[in-house]
Amino acid sequence: MSKTILQKKSSSKITSHMPRLDTIEMVEKIIAGQKEFSSKNRLWRALPKQVQYKTLTTILNYLEKSNKIMYDKKGVIFWIFADSPKLKKLHRQSTILR
Repeated sequence: MSKTILQKKSSSKITSHMPRLDTIEMVEKIIAGQKEFSSKNRLWRALPKQVQYKTLTTILNYLEKSNKIMYDKKGVIFWIFADSPKLKKLHRQSTILR
């Protein structure tokens, strides 16, 4: 019975670092505004609210998988998501013409 309790406690640690949507959006906004950060630690210190480092790592993994950021060989974080107003206007025009 004690093994079951330990398993439940260890599995609850996984969910303790699940970021909320507003936290993800906050990190996205900071990275998109700066366009690049030299390290995770610098990004972490630049955030307006305190975020657990593990939570930040989870968010960065998500952003990388969704092709919004990328890392170079030195670990510099780059914002690569195409969110320019010109691109949005072209997209709206192309969907109207269809």
